[in-house]
Amino acid sequence: MCQRYLLSTPIETLRAAYGFEGGIAYPPRQTIGPGEPICVIRTRPGVEATKRRELALVRWGLVPHWVKDMATFGALFNARAETILEKPSFKAPMRHRRCVIPADGWYIWTGKAPRKTAYVVRPAPSPEPLAFAGLWDHWLGADGSELETAAIITIAANLTVAAYDDRMPVLLDRQGVADWLDVRGVAPETAAAQLRPATLPALEIAPL
Repeated sequence: MCQRYLLSTPIETLRAAYGFEGGIAYPPRQTIGPGEPICVIRTRPGVEATKRRELALVRWGLVPHWVKDMATFGALFNARAETILEKPSFKAPMRHRRCVIPADGWYIWTGKAPRKTAYVVRPAPSPEPLAFAGLWDHWLGADGSELETAAIITIAANLTVAAYDDRMPVLLDRQGVADWLDVRGVAPETAAAQLRPATLPALEIAPL
């Protein structure tokens, strides 16, 4: 599970790493939680054939487009990679709305309250931010209101993280990012096959 993460990388660095056009102003944040606005990189809706990318702000907590009443639906903050092709909430996003969520690292906690210990997981070292695999969706209310939301995809933890947590975000390398965002050229089944525990980049875990 990924409950909180951080992003303070300047937008110019993100643009150089991921090749999106334009950009949006966002403040550096040392902690980003569910329900908050998050940055996602995606192929621009409606022009997928050109593979043009954009940086967008959406809400963390995916609400499927088919939900009738948001008040009775619990937003989906994480999506399990192992069942992502089976769940109705993720079938359409897997085909049409895959995204990448840039991050400088994420937080994990061990122990039980009130004596939980917090740790931060970061690349060790890396000039580029991490790329979480994600899904987004576009919800349209009966009153005409619209909302774009996203979920972070998680997988069983690798050897580095497993000593602290049993899940971790799916981390994509550069080729993985290209394939994941190519929703017209890469089928959902092919894209899902690359959702596996990370071997690179090397990660370090430090207590807060």
